Amino acid sequence: MINRGIIACDLGSNTLRIVEIDTLTKERLCEYEKTVRTAKDLHKTGIISEESKKRIFDALSEANEIFDFKTKEVYCVTTEAMRRAKNASEILCEIKKRVGLDFVIIDGDEEARLTLLGVENALLKLGIDNSKYCMMDLGGGSTELSFKSKKETKSKSFPFGIVHIAEKYGSLEAIEKGIEKELHVIDSYLAEQQGMPYRYFIATSGTPTTVCAFLQGIDYASYDYKKINGKSLHVDDFTRALEKLLSMNESQREFWVGTNRSDLVCAGILIVKAIMQKLGFTECIVIDDGLREGLALSKCI
Repeated sequence: MINRGIIACDLGSNTLRIVEIDTLTKERLCEYEKTVRTAKDLHKTGIISEESKKRIFDALSEANEIFDFKTKEVYCVTTEAMRRAKNASEILCEIKKRVGLDFVIIDGDEEARLTLLGVENALLKLGIDNSKYCMMDLGGGSTELSFKSKKETKSKSFPFGIVHIAEKYGSLEAIEKGIEKELHVIDSYLAEQQGMPYRYFIATSGTPTTVCAFLQGIDYASYDYKKINGKSLHVDDFTRALEKLLSMNESQREFWVGTNRSDLVCAGILIVKAIMQKLGFTECIVIDDGLREGLALSKCI
């Protein structure tokens, strides 16, 4: 049997996400995800820390046992944390030497473009009208907003994300007080989109997918993107999820949302709600597919 698999790796500011897809059917063959917190303390030090570096290499070592990096086509990108870090080239060279993977730092425009490819493919498979929508990709170090109409698609990347905001403010109370100031950078961009009717608000990235799974009673270890893609969440669902998570102890929260993620998921909920309010949406459609899927699809001929 001919192996049509192609592998795409996305080393984000919070998570390492890897997928192998069938180049003909565009279906996922295998996937991997691990929280590595690449951007931890980056806003204070300007570098990727030794702790983050260790988590990245540990995750890549695990992934190396799952994927055939040596004989398959492999494409690797990394985003905002590596765009900012002074020691990015040093770390990426070490990854190339130790693991054999060649990560390319992409800019925000390319990140948004590839994420849209992944989202569009998912919407097509779900039979959801993709002619008019707004999309948010809330990452660890940056956030991409895209607006698509029949005539054009506009995308822009903004240098704020969950890790930066969570570490900068420290508590949910402080985030609630400071979030409007953080989101002020998107105001002029949103003003340009006024008067354009958008049918859906699409939310991709870890916070909405995790909340969607959690509210369905799916724990982190049992996560299945097929049970997430295309589901709708009301802004009140995010509030309900946050209240439930905050009523739990740390070990209980980690059972549901994953190790080293609970603080970021809670912070992310506040950011998602604030962005939805700014855009005037009360509901969103959750899509798991994103940058890694878009990267793989962009290489399919």
